[in-house]
Amino acid sequence: MSIRLNPEASPRVILAGEEQTPVIIIDDFATDTGDVIRYAVNSASFAPANVSYYPGVRAQPPSDYVQEIVRVIAPLLGRVYSVPRERNLEVDTSYSLVATPPGELEILQRIPHFDSNHKYHFAVTHYLNPGEFGGTGLFRHKPTGFENVTEDRVAEYVRAVEAFGRAHGEPPAEYIRASSDHFEYYLGIDYRPNRLVAYPGSLLHSGLIDPEKDISADPATGRLTGNFFIDFQ
Repeated sequence: MSIRLNPEASPRVILAGEEQTPVIIIDDFATDTGDVIRYAVNSASFAPANVSYYPGVRAQPPSDYVQEIVRVIAPLLGRVYSVPRERNLEVDTSYSLVATPPGELEILQRIPHFDSNHKYHFAVTHYLNPGEFGGTGLFRHKPTGFENVTEDRVAEYVRAVEAFGRAHGEPPAEYIRASSDHFEYYLGIDYRPNRLVAYPGSLLHSGLIDPEKDISADPATGRLTGNFFIDFQ
């Protein structure tokens, strides 16, 4: 199989929220995603994401897909986020499909999350399947005002989340898709097939999951994404 960068694809950087966090968006990223999707449908072995809080199933994508994504996006991350050149690169990758019904969500799956508080850890999502699926929402934590949960903010953030839970009870058993008493929704990045999105792992975010359209463990018809966690150690 093969995937190649579309030579006409042009990255754009938006500054998100009050903290003006750079978010990279590349539309029409690859010349063709057919092979990547067919591999997910015909060859990938999807299983529940037991080692993370991802609400669905995941599988390992092919190595040449991973290599091409990293070849293109790693230098761009370095430039946009001023990553020191001497750092080593670590990559964790997967295909992902949201498959957990709202009533089965754990508490931490019902609120926005951050992937890492390491300064040079980045989340990259490649939207794959055609269809009208939910994109990605960015959220602000109302009690603290945090949009990013960086290393120096983790302890305060966790205390505030726990205090809110004690005072107000558990969040409802549903995917968060709008502002609540606890979090403010301030930016949505639409799902668009062959769109690639990258942002710091510290950014509070959530998939904007519509239970009627987005929940499926079928890679042929579901909300299939390629996910890449890139960490410059």
